[in-house]
Amino acid sequence: MRLAFQWVMSIIYVVQNAVVMLAMGIVFFPWALLSSKGAMAACNTYASWAIWSARWLVGIRSEVRGEVPSGAVLVPAKHQSFLDIMMIFKAVPQPRFIMKYELLFTPIIGVYAWRLGCVPVRRGKRGAAIKAMLADVESGRVPPGQLVIYPQGTRVPVGEHVPYKVGPYVLYKETGQTAVPVATNAGMFWPKGTMLRTPGLAVVEFLEPIEQGADQKEFMARLEEVIETKSNALMVEAGFDPDAVRQ
Repeated sequence: MRLAFQWVMSIIYVVQNAVVMLAMGIVFFPWALLSSKGAMAACNTYASWAIWSARWLVGIRSEVRGEVPSGAVLVPAKHQSFLDIMMIFKAVPQPRFIMKYELLFTPIIGVYAWRLGCVPVRRGKRGAAIKAMLADVESGRVPPGQLVIYPQGTRVPVGEHVPYKVGPYVLYKETGQTAVPVATNAGMFWPKGTMLRTPGLAVVEFLEPIEQGADQKEFMARLEEVIETKSNALMVEAGFDPDAVRQ
């Protein structure tokens, strides 16, 4: 009975969330088309609603831990869920996401991503994608802020492991920026591939910065170790079976 109730509330949450996203996207569209401030206001308003309504409809509470960066830094983040995107977006002052190129052609969403200064990359073309990222950053098309990149390149379900890609190191080296890793357990409550949302405390945690000076091997090893170790710890804290967590 409890599971059935959670499914009903989850469907209500997902449907109302989609309606609100569409409505806000349309209402804010003229302002967003003219100004990046309009796009930022729209996305902030939607993220606030989605996080707030998740608490009251499906019991997902949200918490941001660690020292949130305010300067121009690179943010390599664990990605398990759309929820961790919204939590990072709300936490940092000027988020700029590395995103799938195809999203640029999504109605309304593409315009918002463009106006926010997100960096589109084509999957499956690593060399070209890295060059495109660097070109966008170096040209000034991407305004200063917190450049968020997902080292695994995709959402990764709880308990699964996907190798880390070299993109974060290339940006770390070429931009000269400090990297601030982020861990999360959001996928436990808002998982990939299902409408079911389960109650609990979703956390994104900003970790110890990786200052400039590390070579590729050191940087990638440290990045994966700190993100995976902390994400696993957050999942265990939330009740995930330690034996099921894959290193």
